Amino acid sequence: MTTSVARSATRLRAPELVGRGWLNTGGATLSLADLRGRIVVLDFWTFCCVNCLHVLDELRPLEEKYADSLVLVGVHSPKFEHEADAEALAAAVERYAVHHPVLDDPSLVTWQAYTARAWPTLVVIDPEGYIVASMSGEGHGHGLSTLVEELVEEHRTKGTLRRGDSPYVAPEPAETALRFPGKVAALADGSVLVSDTAHHEVVWLEADLQTERRRFGGPGELNEPQGVLVLPRETAARVGYDAVVADSVHHQVKGLRLSDGLWTTLAGTGTQLRERSGSGPALRQQLSTPWDLAWFIDRVVIAMAGVHQLWALHLAADPAENTVAVLAGTSAEGVRDGAADEAWFAQPSGLATSADGSRLWVADSETSALRSLDLTDDGFVVTTHVGQGLFDFGHRDGPSSQALLQHPLGVTALPDGSVVLSDTYNGAIRRFDPVTDEVSTLATGLREPSDALVEGSAPGATATLLVAESASHQLVRVPLPDHAVRVDGLAHHTKRPPTELAPGKVTLNVGFTPPTGQKLDHRWGDPTRLMVSATPESLLRSGGGSARGLTRELELDRSVTDGVLHVSVQAAACDGDPVTGEVPEHAACHLFQQDWGIPVVLTAGAADTLTLDLRGV
Repeated sequence: MTTSVARSATRLRAPELVGRGWLNTGGATLSLADLRGRIVVLDFWTFCCVNCLHVLDELRPLEEKYADSLVLVGVHSPKFEHEADAEALAAAVERYAVHHPVLDDPSLVTWQAYTARAWPTLVVIDPEGYIVASMSGEGHGHGLSTLVEELVEEHRTKGTLRRGDSPYVAPEPAETALRFPGKVAALADGSVLVSDTAHHEVVWLEADLQTERRRFGGPGELNEPQGVLVLPRETAARVGYDAVVADSVHHQVKGLRLSDGLWTTLAGTGTQLRERSGSGPALRQQLSTPWDLAWFIDRVVIAMAGVHQLWALHLAADPAENTVAVLAGTSAEGVRDGAADEAWFAQPSGLATSADGSRLWVADSETSALRSLDLTDDGFVVTTHVGQGLFDFGHRDGPSSQALLQHPLGVTALPDGSVVLSDTYNGAIRRFDPVTDEVSTLATGLREPSDALVEGSAPGATATLLVAESASHQLVRVPLPDHAVRVDGLAHHTKRPPTELAPGKVTLNVGFTPPTGQKLDHRWGDPTRLMVSATPESLLRSGGGSARGLTRELELDRSVTDGVLHVSVQAAACDGDPVTGEVPEHAACHLFQQDWGIPVVLTAGAADTLTLDLRGV
């Protein structure tokens, strides 16, 4: 068999794997020399990133199919300060069922050696230790499988392929009643429902938080459930189930009847959404990592973390008549306020409806922000109350314009109109008061709080918060203090080194080589699309907006010294005839896409070309 793996004139030797240590190797340190003779795929990831979690799922079949010839190595290169904590990383490796060696790279040494620019990035190394491909984003499972097949055949023929077992060593299993609980919801009798994420179940607990009434789901029925919503009584009576659950890895929303444990699929096909948005019959519409749920304007609002949007699900008496529609967000990743259909979110992960039902609060995790959605005379409007951007975070109280959070996953409305944030990566409970426009800290020392609900809010009662302390595998009660603690912590910025670019004219090139057997489908025009913007907007004098093609001429303002270029790309490749290269009318097609946030510094004499690889071979 003749392989079609492209080779450049100069072969690039893969840099060594350098970091603080290794996980899933039984304490052993791995080197590329140890892996010589095997095909190696490096997966540069960070555990906050939903796109990285998608790639973990895409790679599982590849790990299984080529177990004797392929070694998958996760290179964990953190975005947030908390992710650089060794214990937090070990917990994440367990939480997300990572069953391959992981290099802990908190100082981004290996990240920089491989010139990675985005999470996730995949790099393929051949059995002789040379880089043969790099690719960013999701959707590369099929292409990777084809490439690995070619490399196996090539190096089997050359005699350079060495088959053997994986260096993966499973850690000692840990067990607790709950394992990484995600979200909680209260029932009228004081009991609670909690998503037991790593056990793939929803647990019904008595008010003592220890006694279990029942468990629902389990592997096969659910896969890493997150949001749990108890429906209003009249709605539950109409539709025939009591609660709605976000089944995050199955990319579905499901109804649960508590009396007998009956599950009903309400939205989603079980396949991850690859397009930018969707609307119509809910059971025929793909979803992308639904993370939380809220009841708002007589709809179930879904925090669709995988596409950075909010969706609305209308529940009919017959689930076949359920409908979904995009409520807010374009799917571009970042902070942009205004009209809902033009707003940007970044992995919305927590939802709460205000006590009067007029506002939806949103914990927007990747921008470390508190956002809201309001219905005005001009339609739905998105507002940012706390948060500054994709790469700015910290633990700082005070005026909202200066306050900082770190990857909050939960938000809870309080009876007085203020909101509580489960400030996950700060291990804190924070409060935002929209009247004074101030942020304060209510509690610290928690391990990855991911959600909370208010208890005892009746007049004269002592209010407490019931908090899902995810990394401690428990629900805890936290008293709401009369006076908040003031924290003036450090501000942080993601430690990725900025890219130096020349001021003025810059050419942006996105590299994309379709996998073997696929072709760009030009039957209806250019099948690629590039969207470019900047923060601050003044950084980009020209070249912004959305248009077809993978090359764009930009002009960067000389008076703006630094900022972030936001680049989103899509490319559709279809299965083509291996001889003629033509794309048959009913060919299977594959969508490749990636969003980059590239920190840049304008430096005289620097490069005037920026090249990003969607899939470079």
